[in-house]
Amino acid sequence: MNEQEVFYTIALTRMTGFNSQMALQLYQELGGGQSVYEHRLDIGDAIADCSPQLVENLRNWDDALKRATVEMEFVTKHNIQVLTMNAPNYPARLRECPDAPVLLYYKGLADLNQQRVVDIVGTRHCTTYGQDLVRRFVTRLRELCPDVLIASGLAYGIDICAHREALAAGYDTVGVLAHGLDQIYPARHRQTAATMVSHGGLLTEYMSQTEPIANNFRQRNRIVAGISDATVVVESAFKGGALITARIAQDYGRDVLAFPGPVGAQYSEGCNNLIRDNKAGLITSADDFMSAVGWQSQKPKEAVERQLFPNMTAEEQAVVSQLQQTNDLQLNILSVKVNMPIGQLTALLFQLEMKGVVRSLAGGTYHLL
Repeated sequence: MNEQEVFYTIALTRMTGFNSQMALQLYQELGGGQSVYEHRLDIGDAIADCSPQLVENLRNWDDALKRATVEMEFVTKHNIQVLTMNAPNYPARLRECPDAPVLLYYKGLADLNQQRVVDIVGTRHCTTYGQDLVRRFVTRLRELCPDVLIASGLAYGIDICAHREALAAGYDTVGVLAHGLDQIYPARHRQTAATMVSHGGLLTEYMSQTEPIANNFRQRNRIVAGISDATVVVESAFKGGALITARIAQDYGRDVLAFPGPVGAQYSEGCNNLIRDNKAGLITSADDFMSAVGWQSQKPKEAVERQLFPNMTAEEQAVVSQLQQTNDLQLNILSVKVNMPIGQLTALLFQLEMKGVVRSLAGGTYHLL
């Protein structure tokens, strides 16, 4: 990493009082944190619409630079990556968002720019119904699409359930925090968070010594939505953080899907309203989700065929395996390759045609469907 750029960008977030919009404007218009520092005495000339108050505030960086020095020591000691917006490993999806943070603190191994990222969010007071939905969804998604990064907020309820089910299924999972990486909130999730560091990661825009105050959780939600291709809401009351995440995801132009629940159920009301108001697509399974977002299954072809035709005999399977290797073979060539008399093979191919596995073509050639 460019340590000077990281250092001054950390200081910039301090100078702007964690006002992400102001920091982003300065960062983008001047090209980086170090550039903002270098223009600190002529910021009014560099940015035309800069207010007199901001011009004055940006003159003295002494305290911000002292705090940035402390933070640089902290991240170095704890092997934390600082991802500035211009860095190649900054989440590209998040960079597209109009209120993206200018830097992120990241401790983990997962690729935040993985091809497919989905966040799973919901109420902190999830029911057994919600837990079962998460378990079935993640387990089935893993079967259909092994390479997905699961994101959530490490909170009670649906969030922690999503992280734990992702780990159980063999997925990497990233938790987006509302505080610095010097603590874990809630404390009872420390063990799961420790596991996630080597099987996913922990991500935050907040420097160490930042407490998990209420507004930070609302700000955190935009990162959860911003790093993801799609947001899945599994249980939510009439109001809640998951609905904020869903609204932000929709504003970003990302897919929003929700599981319905029983009419009148307190922690399904938010999901049902999202679906009713056309603010989320209705899904009941990972298969529905894959269809809704247009993802193609990564499941191996052989596995699909075994599921569709579980009653194939050993001889039928031998023919299918051969056609998988080299499709569209003539009868006599196929007979040699599977070491089977033509009479027996003809009868067997007829059975496979009846099962919809193969089709006969002109010239005595057989095609595996």
